[in-house]
Amino acid sequence: MRDDFPCRGWYKTDMNAADHVLIVDDELELRRLLADYLRKNGYRVSTAGDGKAMRALLDRTRVDLIVLDLMLPGEDGLTLCRDLRAKSGLPIIMLTARGEQTDRIVGLEMGADDYVAKPFSPRELLARIKAVLRRARALPENLAPEEVTRFRFAGWQLDAATRYLTAPDGVVIPLSGAEYQLLRAFLEHPGRVLNRDQLLDLGFGRDAERNDRSVDSQVSRLRQRLRDDAKEPTIIKTVRAQGYVLAVPVEAAK
Repeated sequence: MRDDFPCRGWYKTDMNAADHVLIVDDELELRRLLADYLRKNGYRVSTAGDGKAMRALLDRTRVDLIVLDLMLPGEDGLTLCRDLRAKSGLPIIMLTARGEQTDRIVGLEMGADDYVAKPFSPRELLARIKAVLRRARALPENLAPEEVTRFRFAGWQLDAATRYLTAPDGVVIPLSGAEYQLLRAFLEHPGRVLNRDQLLDLGFGRDAERNDRSVDSQVSRLRQRLRDDAKEPTIIKTVRAQGYVLAVPVEAAK
């Protein structure tokens, strides 16, 4: 398995170019249907039937978003999603035929930006693609994430591949999917004030309750994980009327 993808810095440099969508699904007819529909709506489209074909295509070209089926031959969609997310900020929409809440939750925790349950209409997928790309580009350009494998900060370490958070005393702290995404958002933007809308998009996804309280509650839980004093936090500080900021230096290792 490759340990890198050329899509690691996925942010577009030519904003006038058509967005390039990669559809990864083992159903040939579905790939053709979706590709035709998206092309008619102004997108560039490539398709792949499995993970091997997906990687070969990513070796050759740059894409802006991946539509990734959960049930694939060989490596399944969750495995591919996890591997992609460990190396890239490339937006991912998961497709699932099961429609079960557990599958959706696991997909989001693996780092998917959204999901669509089969059967679905091409129009619904188009709307999701537009929304995910819009959210992904909501951050100013200078907030584009650095792709790293480990973060060290204030004696703590976060392993991006395993998602293990290790305390200064060596204790491994479990993180939920949302906690991991939120912590990574802070670590990728140290010293940068992130407002609540940005944190919602970075750490919660479309299923989150869209209000300030949900962000505040999640930040509070993350502070508890980091043993950060709620009254006088030293790691994640509150900036009145603006949002939150990671107030400690971060060492990032590729």
